[in-house]
Amino acid sequence: MELFGLPMEQVYLYTLVAAGALTVLYVLFADIADAGDGLPFFNPAVILAFVTLLAAAGYVLELTTNLSDLAILGIAAAAAVVLDILLYFFVLLPLSSAESSIAYTEESLLGQVAKVIVPIPVDGYGEVVIETYGGMISKRAAGFDNEAIGQDRQVLIIQVNDGTLYVRDYEPIFSTEKRI
Repeated sequence: MELFGLPMEQVYLYTLVAAGALTVLYVLFADIADAGDGLPFFNPAVILAFVTLLAAAGYVLELTTNLSDLAILGIAAAAAVVLDILLYFFVLLPLSSAESSIAYTEESLLGQVAKVIVPIPVDGYGEVVIETYGGMISKRAAGFDNEAIGQDRQVLIIQVNDGTLYVRDYEPIFSTEKRI
């Protein structure tokens, strides 16, 4: 059987090369091409994976078996569907739900409790660390009322201005630590 005047081996090979090239381009420019959350099987990554798997399986079967072209197309399509479903449920879906970053806005730090790691002098700057779900953030800090705050003290973030956190000493109402 021929398609477009080409033997099926060449059709599969050209399709494999084209789908592979489009997959590489999609990986590089996925953020631009992202259309949001639509139907999961119309995701370009899923479609490109299906075409690539279909072409690869068809090419290998054309070279290694004496089956008819329609039988090879059917076997390749079935294999591509199964592998594409496995790819989607075991790779793409977990990756999409595992997006975790340490991205934050300065406004999101307001009201957070931090720990002083570099003492804050009167009318000066020190450094605090804030624990988030994505990791630790260290930021420059100053006393809100220009007060000195010692190292290892907990502070409450009151204001953020030009990347500097303005903090007050914080004493939790219910603390498990005993201070002497």
